[in-house]
Amino acid sequence: MEKEVINNPLSDFDSESEVSIKTISKVVLFNDNWHTFDDVILQLVKAINCSFEKARAHAFEVHVKGKSIVFSGDIKDCLRVSSILEEIALNTQIIT
Repeated sequence: MEKEVINNPLSDFDSESEVSIKTISKVVLFNDNWHTFDDVILQLVKAINCSFEKARAHAFEVHVKGKSIVFSGDIKDCLRVSSILEEIALNTQIIT
């Protein structure tokens, strides 16, 4: 009599291996009372490599709503964007 071989989907799983789950993070820019629209727009263009018009739209949303999600992506990219915005003391937060 032959043994029946059953494929076990977990048999290839190495319990020692690292499991990496990519999550999307977001950079939130908050309103303040000391930066000009031009300051914010120029720093956004630098940080997220966007057009002047898109940066202006974010700046206006920050002004009206108090905050705007200006970037979404991998955490390391969010840290880079946040760091660039904070070069001129803009207030940011990264959310996951």
